Amino acid sequence: MIPVVDLRGGRPCPAEGLRAGGGVAGRVRETVADILAAVRAEGDAAVRRHTAALDGYDGEVREVGRQEVTDAVAQLDPALRGALERAADQVRWFHERARPGDWSDVRDGAVMGVRHSPLRRVGAYVPGGLAPLLSTAVMTIVPARVAGVEEVVLASPPDADGRIAPSILAASAIAGGADRIFAIGGAQAVAALAYGTATVPRCDKVVGPGNAYVAEAKQQVAAEGACAIDLLAGTTEVAIIADATADPRHVAADLVAQAEHDPLATAIAITPDPQLAERILAALEDEVAVARHVERIRAALSGQGAILLVDDLDHAVAVADAFAAEHLEVQTRDAQAVADRIRAAGAIFVGGHTPVSLGDYAAGPNHTLPTGGTARFTGGLRTDDFLVPINWVSYDADTLASLAPVVEALGAAEDLPAHARAVRVRLEGG
Repeated sequence: MIPVVDLRGGRPCPAEGLRAGGGVAGRVRETVADILAAVRAEGDAAVRRHTAALDGYDGEVREVGRQEVTDAVAQLDPALRGALERAADQVRWFHERARPGDWSDVRDGAVMGVRHSPLRRVGAYVPGGLAPLLSTAVMTIVPARVAGVEEVVLASPPDADGRIAPSILAASAIAGGADRIFAIGGAQAVAALAYGTATVPRCDKVVGPGNAYVAEAKQQVAAEGACAIDLLAGTTEVAIIADATADPRHVAADLVAQAEHDPLATAIAITPDPQLAERILAALEDEVAVARHVERIRAALSGQGAILLVDDLDHAVAVADAFAAEHLEVQTRDAQAVADRIRAAGAIFVGGHTPVSLGDYAAGPNHTLPTGGTARFTGGLRTDDFLVPINWVSYDADTLASLAPVVEALGAAEDLPAHARAVRVRLEGG
């Protein structure tokens, strides 16, 4: 079901071999490019055509009315409503504290600083294909509202009747509310949000996780300059560093929890203990046997899963950094010390009582995280993703004069004499 790969003796991390193959990526890239080109050229007509083909809803592009959202909240199971409210409160607390502050200071008579301006309109994508990820409504809307975004536009896949899962609608309201909600999924949703159509307003930025098609669509619209995106949050992945102190049931349960997201999900354990590896294999059989989405889980574990045997924890950290997982769990003795050494991970879950599923729903930090190795250079969705930092500066005549020789010298060196003259005319004119 899941291979054991022996990396002991300094063999390199097989990071690329553990993720979905290049052939899959190539097909996704071509399909997404076709969808984006169609939506850019035809607008709503292309959105409708691809929605009918992919989601089974063949109707006009549908905007959800306010009453439908109100009804969804009213009909929500009280226990689920309480859970969503608690999760939203926890996520809001974290993102309020993560909001960057404005500042200004004076140096040699010059006043300068940075202020943060909220984005005007943001598109939030909430997956609803294999599972209605109502938690993503919380994770995208809460930080947008904390940042002060003027308009949040939510898109989520419809069913065959054109309806978005009521739980997603209710979650959006509890999270602070989306201003407009559209029943559109997949790459066509990203295209509509990025380019705008007669029905869907064009957004400044598109945020939120999704499958390989959604992630590829985000990458392509950003490359075109159609809009900004948060990060490449594609098919989920987890890596778990575990030593002899780890409970193999915990490791197995966490591998299965991520594998149930998608047959292309990646789930790996990294351990220096061969005996633990054997116990994890046995525990996996037990966990998969009682799982609901067995076929999906087995496909993920056999396709992109692995237990990696390493020399020691130093080697484990090196392998984890090379892989740069979206989610990294550390289940070792002195887990915090090991976690502090990690340089590349979307989010780190420290200790045996901090499973990724906690972070998926209610821990506080965002669950929209970098995948595909991009955690080497970027982090998860944050409040400042919804803010534009604007640098500002104010000089008086005396302070300008003090830096005039610098501008003169650099302008001459770059053969841009008008730069120096723009300073000189101010000083000569008094």
